[in-house]
Amino acid sequence: MSAARLLVCYGGTFDPVHNGHLAVARAARDLLDADVALVPAHDPPHKGPTRADALQRAEMLELALAGEPGLRVDRRELRRQGPSYTVDTLGELRRELGADAPIAWLVGADSLLELHTWHRWRELFTLAHLVAVQRPGSEVDAARLRAQAPEVLAEIDGRWLPPGDLAASPAGGFALLALPALRPESSTGLRRRIREGGDWQDWVAPAVAAFIDRHGLYRGPADILPVSPHPSQR
Repeated sequence: MSAARLLVCYGGTFDPVHNGHLAVARAARDLLDADVALVPAHDPPHKGPTRADALQRAEMLELALAGEPGLRVDRRELRRQGPSYTVDTLGELRRELGADAPIAWLVGADSLLELHTWHRWRELFTLAHLVAVQRPGSEVDAARLRAQAPEVLAEIDGRWLPPGDLAASPAGGFALLALPALRPESSTGLRRRIREGGDWQDWVAPAVAAFIDRHGLYRGPADILPVSPHPSQR
């Protein structure tokens, strides 16, 4: 009997969604043979206020993913009041999909190193697998985790799985997803380019660029700044 298809959830503010986000989502879909749900946060507890509102960010995601097989937007965090805690989102998904469905949550290397600050972070492994993105030049291995996040290393020790094995079980594993190439895009850099009148359209899908222009987004002085950290985490 073949394993069920893996669902990978990719959370974030997506303020705005850019081609680097799409590259990560496509890599997860293709390398993990998975369906990928991009989950925009309504009230991100690990960051300050977003520059575009929740509905605008979700609409830009819908535009960016149009025509992309296996990629979709999940708006559940926009419908929920209060902070967008990952453990709550995964709890909802587990109740909807059942105990046996394989689910994974995708994080970047920086988020993995801060995982121990997330709300009820150890419970994440009872609800899903964790997949960390390996960007060229920002690799995460046991030595780096031991030096910078020993609590995280202790939790994932013994959970490491080859990416192809994630679909064989519902939760509890840890895998690395290696991106083939370094991407230039970042949301902070993109907002800076828009604000300063630089070239930015090739960093986003054409429909997203048109949306940003139509609504005059990211033109204010504060929009180029990175969002500030929040004392409670995702």
